[in-house]
Amino acid sequence: MTSVVAELREQQPDAVTVWRPDYPVSLRLTVSTLGHGGYDPCHRWQRDGSLWRTSRLDSGPVSYRLEQLARGAIRAEAWGAGAAELIASVPTLLGADDDPDSFQPRAEVLRQAHRRAVGMRIPKTGRVLESLIPAVLEQKVIGLDAFAAWQRLVTRYGEPAPGPVPTDMKLAPTAAVWRRIPSWEWHRAGVEDKRASTAVRCAMHAVKFEHAAATEPREELYRRLMVLPGVGRWTAAEVGHRALGDADAVPIGDYHLGSVVGWALTGSVLPDEEVEEFLEPWRPHRYRVFRLLELTPGAAPPRRAPRMTRRDFRRI
Repeated sequence: MTSVVAELREQQPDAVTVWRPDYPVSLRLTVSTLGHGGYDPCHRWQRDGSLWRTSRLDSGPVSYRLEQLARGAIRAEAWGAGAAELIASVPTLLGADDDPDSFQPRAEVLRQAHRRAVGMRIPKTGRVLESLIPAVLEQKVIGLDAFAAWQRLVTRYGEPAPGPVPTDMKLAPTAAVWRRIPSWEWHRAGVEDKRASTAVRCAMHAVKFEHAAATEPREELYRRLMVLPGVGRWTAAEVGHRALGDADAVPIGDYHLGSVVGWALTGSVLPDEEVEEFLEPWRPHRYRVFRLLELTPGAAPPRRAPRMTRRDFRRI
């Protein structure tokens, strides 16, 4: 970390801002959902509590550092062609479009969770492919395996990030590069043909998705996403609560959704087919309910059944 700080002092950022919201914003609680594992090459927490991220914006690539200051202020520093665009988007990125005050907990466990998670807002990156590819990689596999695949692919096919980023950070591949990754490289990364084919199809439609996110209602982007074979409600919701700032993007079909929601709010695990109807009273904050319960110690039931089986697709 010392070397990064020293280099940071030498390479002045291309754009800087200090955002002082007039409501509580917790940097960690808000943006922690944007990362994909502890070794994500595009998302890296530092020991001083700051966060480094890389992204591809309309104006170009960018690396940026976010730091929570005293009294709720957040400092953002950015490097690269996309620096000015990133700095202008900081409030939106950190949940300025979110409306947690309209949330009605309806249950004591949620009231307590809402009070504990003061400053948690739903982020909005505006970048669809940035969330879509890792969501595809996370379909129906153990998180550790999906995170490892993401790390391998970004490290192998990503580009050097601008600025004094921490070691091993990269820009994720462009849509064109995702489309050209050979089938055997997906396999070597631990991704079987079905998810690899879905990721390639997503990359083929990336321009349309990004345009829809910027110009059309959320529902239209969800429709466009779910037309693609291999992209269902769960994958679309993963994009929704990261790229679109959608507090209602509940991940129907999530392996843990019925157990976390059911155990915390009813004392028993909910069958998958009953989860959606059960969460209906919390619309348009259904994802917020799930996220608050994820952050609540003891909300999930004690483990009795075996964990989901890990599969090493590189050996198949």
